[in-house]
Amino acid sequence: MSLKYALVHEWLTPQATGGSELVVQEVLQHIEADVYALIDFESTNPQSYLFGRSIGTTFLQSLPFARNGVQKYLPLLPIAIEQLDLRDYDVILSSSHAVAKGILSTPQQLHICYCHTPMRYAWDLTFDYLSSSRMGRGPQGLITRYLLHQLRQWDALSANRVDYFIANSVHTARRIWRCYRRQATVIYPPVNIERFPFQTQKEDFYLTVSRLVSYKRVSLIVQAFNQLGLPLVVIGTGPDLEAIRKLAQPNVQVLGFQPDSVVEQYMTRAKAFVYAACEDFGIALVEAQACGTPVIAYGAGGALETVRDIRQHPNSGTGLFFQSQSADALIEAVNTFERSKNSFSPEQGRLNAAGFAPKIFGDRYLAFLEQCQEGYKSQFSPENFKFPQAYSP
Repeated sequence: MSLKYALVHEWLTPQATGGSELVVQEVLQHIEADVYALIDFESTNPQSYLFGRSIGTTFLQSLPFARNGVQKYLPLLPIAIEQLDLRDYDVILSSSHAVAKGILSTPQQLHICYCHTPMRYAWDLTFDYLSSSRMGRGPQGLITRYLLHQLRQWDALSANRVDYFIANSVHTARRIWRCYRRQATVIYPPVNIERFPFQTQKEDFYLTVSRLVSYKRVSLIVQAFNQLGLPLVVIGTGPDLEAIRKLAQPNVQVLGFQPDSVVEQYMTRAKAFVYAACEDFGIALVEAQACGTPVIAYGAGGALETVRDIRQHPNSGTGLFFQSQSADALIEAVNTFERSKNSFSPEQGRLNAAGFAPKIFGDRYLAFLEQCQEGYKSQFSPENFKFPQAYSP
């Protein structure tokens, strides 16, 4: 008997085109599943892989300004995801960076969650969120803190609804353990490396591509290059765009949003790709390496799993790390790169990026799915049932 699958993601909009959406797209290449989300504005988008597809949504779909993102309705997200009725499915696959893992299920259903990150604004980025938003100040700040406290409680509780966790990096697996006390299997997300042209000849500019929000630390990069006087191109948009434009000196070009074709060309031609955020995975770092472009990155989070520091890997290095999120540390790393730039092999970057190709993801995801189905069927059969042993790292 064939199993019936549901795939649940947080939100599907033309603005949401990051690594989590690539996971959804790749999973649907291999598994025939009905798709659900808090909101969906992709099935009506002719440029989307979901165009024309029937997608189940929640009451958030009809709320004002939902198309621009449901984060403004943060307190309603847990309630909304719990309204999706998936009782007709045998297997639930959630792709979660906020609340998708909180879907309600029955004891007969298998729930596998690909966790891109535990909800950042409820955990790691709570104080960034409070300090950068007017909602974090004054009397309303007390209400915001209480709501985030409630959200953390729900988030930890809803982790118990997942049978098996997949993490997109070892860094994320550690965070899953820290927040939920749950073990996770690491399967790196797919990176479409064939989309990025490989080029050995580079031009005399540095590049960063990022959403312009505070935790990405793009302002730190601009401050460092203001002092260095070296050419930097900044691509991306977000609430910090105007502040970054005002901060930039003449040697820094802030291009704002650019289509994929333009991003690919800049990434191919850049002398090096610069990144200052602590990412759970960091797909842009792999994309840069696919172009043969070295990476200068903050040495924390997923970057430690995707970039090889040439000081530790002289023959296969693909980048350099700096050890603190400060302009001085980045300046030192750029100066080190300028002295050693001829030591980098573009071919090594492409070779390293190939380890994150979609086929590798697909093979590992399907193998893990099969393993979970067999384990779940065996463990919870009446004759074999016993409570799982507690995991300790």
